[in-house]
Amino acid sequence: MSPVDMNGYWKMTSNENFDEYMEALDVNVVIRKIASYLILDKEIVQNGDHLYIKTLTTFRNYDMEFDVGKEFEEDLVGVDDRKCMTTVNWEEDKLVCVQKGEKEGRGWTQWVKGDELHVEMRVCGVVCKQVFKRQVFD
Repeated sequence: MSPVDMNGYWKMTSNENFDEYMEALDVNVVIRKIASYLILDKEIVQNGDHLYIKTLTTFRNYDMEFDVGKEFEEDLVGVDDRKCMTTVNWEEDKLVCVQKGEKEGRGWTQWVKGDELHVEMRVCGVVCKQVFKRQVFD
């Protein structure tokens, strides 16, 4: 049983250090400029330790599907066009992702606090902090 329910539709409320994070991934300046104006939404479908996370923007979407604790090859087409071996594990009530590939120290941590989803993305010592608010539909 997973310690936290992350199911839901989440709208971004803040995105700190995103340009520096993308620069550390060698994302070209044109794509970085476009991305700096984007508001990201996340849709998470969680069934126990199986998660499907969709990151949605008006420019490009990114889908990630995985089982917690099982390594898989992640194709980051649309992010920085690399592939890496990815493992996501629960560390108490946080999901912690380690992405092994060309870039050192790459990964992210994601947790829920109240009605907010917090995401910290890391690469080469650069940290981007994002906060999303759970959307409630009647």
